[in-house]
This record gives sequence, structure tokens and C-alpha cells, in this order.
Amino acid sequence: MTARPIEAPEIIATRDRMAPYVRRTPVIELDAHELGLGLFTLHAKLELLQHAGSFKTRGAFANLLAREIPAAGVVAASGGNHGAAVAYAAMKCGIHATIFVPSISPPAKLDRIRAYGAELVVTGERYSDALEASLAHVTATGALPVHAFDQRETLLGQATLAAELEEQLPELDTLLVAVGGGGLIGGIAAWYAGRVRIIGVEPEGAPTLAHALAAGQPVDAPTDSIAADSLAPRRVGALMLPYAQRYVERVVLVTDDAIRESQRALLRALTIVAEPGGAAAFAALLSGAYVPAPGERVCVLVSGGNSAAVDFGR
Repeated sequence: MTARPIEAPEIIATRDRMAPYVRRTPVIELDAHELGLGLFTLHAKLELLQHAGSFKTRGAFANLLAREIPAAGVVAASGGNHGAAVAYAAMKCGIHATIFVPSISPPAKLDRIRAYGAELVVTGERYSDALEASLAHVTATGALPVHAFDQRETLLGQATLAAELEEQLPELDTLLVAVGGGGLIGGIAAWYAGRVRIIGVEPEGAPTLAHALAAGQPVDAPTDSIAADSLAPRRVGALMLPYAQRYVERVVLVTDDAIRESQRALLRALTIVAEPGGAAAFAALLSGAYVPAPGERVCVLVSGGNSAAVDFGR
């Protein structure tokens, strides 16, 4: 690893620094047998109940509280959740934020960004277009870029979720985590460092980490999925990949239909509305992409809930 390793003491320090700003999100037990999934222990970590509706708030505060903020404020490119998180953190810290998003970003996420008082710029069709525009803004204004996943502070912030989860579920065998740019699974892998089986879950139409692991480096992947606004940044971050190579057991792929069914199942079982990216990890269980062994202790991370839809198609 070329960057300084992300280790437990710094993750704990980041967690303590962020404590006044970040929610400790609940863990709920589900009946796997009742859901037709088998005889294993199943929990869900409900990170969609985090401020701004997703885990991204952790990475946003980790950046804003640890870095020097210029007069021009901060800028972020996002499919929606990271932008909402940075906008929320900036509002709480009294900092100006400019958020660039692509046209595929759902209205629910754009509404959040506006509600938090950030300057919103919609540009291009995909995350990569928004990222390019945000970098031009950095050059023009001197604003501080807050990367959605490929930044050390971002990884540290997302790693605090794993530190929190270990306190809540100290006896855990397997954790299923949806993957987009990889900041979340990279931070989680850095915390657990092989002590828990970590399974990455990606849409079939956006296999960013699967392609990177096969190639041995971040490479471009397709970005065609119902979860494209949160799980399709084209390629994973370079900083997270060594942690995934070392500590992620494997990546499984799920269809868009499986993600929609996962959204419906979470609504039925827990009365929660998860966005497609937030429901992807649970889709791995429902579709059989990951089949736990009898007695296995499994947790699914429900990572985001910024969705206005409640029927999820038919």
C-alpha cells in the first residue's frame, strides 16, 4: 500500500471526533427462516437511518472535521448520497458547499441537497461527468474537494461504521456490503482486517470491484443498473483496492430485478424504504447469490434510503 495504512487507533479517533455529529444507527434481528432463507442468524444494520439518509455522512464529517477548509468552502461530486452528506455536514459546520451531480440523480436526493443549503449543479449523465466538473470548480475557486470514496479521510469515516457494528454484534461471521466506488467496503475491511468474512455485492450491470479484482487494479466497468446513482462510479478507488484484495472474501453480483425484490422485502419485513443501492446487499441473500451455512451469523448492511418510491415496480 502506497498510502499510510488505515488502522484501528486512527479509526477510533475519527469516531470520537465525529460522535457529536453522527448517529449510532440500529441493528435489527430478522427471522431468516421466516423469510425462506435458511437456518442462520440474520441481522440488518440500518444505516439508511443515518443523517442525510446514508452512510456517506460519516465520510463527509471525517473530511470536514479533520481538514483545513478554505474560504471558498468545499466541493463534491456525487450520484446523490455523498452530495447530500457533504451538504448536511457543511450546513452543520457553517461551511459553504457546492455539489455537482449527474442528471440520473433521483429527485429525492436533489431535494435533500437543496434543503441543506448547498449550491447544486446538475451536469452530465453519469458520476464521472459530475466529477470532472467538480475538479474544474476546484481549479477555478480553490474550494476543497471532498471525494466520495477515493480519499483517506473518507475511508476513515466509513470505517467508523464497522467499529460501531462490532460493538453491536461482537459475534459476527459474515457481513454483506454493497459496493460502488468502494469507500464503504474498503473502510470496513480495514477495520475488521480479516476477523469477519466480508462479501461485496454489486449489480450485474455495474461490477466495478469485480472487474478491479480480476484486473489487479481499478479499471473501467459498465454503469448500467437501477442502482447506478449510488453503485456505478465507473471504477473503484485506488486507496480502497488493497484492503479489498486482502480482506474481502469475494464479490457476488445481483440483478436489478433482485434489487427491486429486496426493496419490497425490506418494506414488508421492516417497514423501511431502502433505495436500490441500499437494498443491494440484502438482494444477495434473497437471490441466492450468497448462501449462508446453517448457524452462520450474518449481517446485511442497508446503506441508504434516499428514495421517493414505495412500490419499486411490479
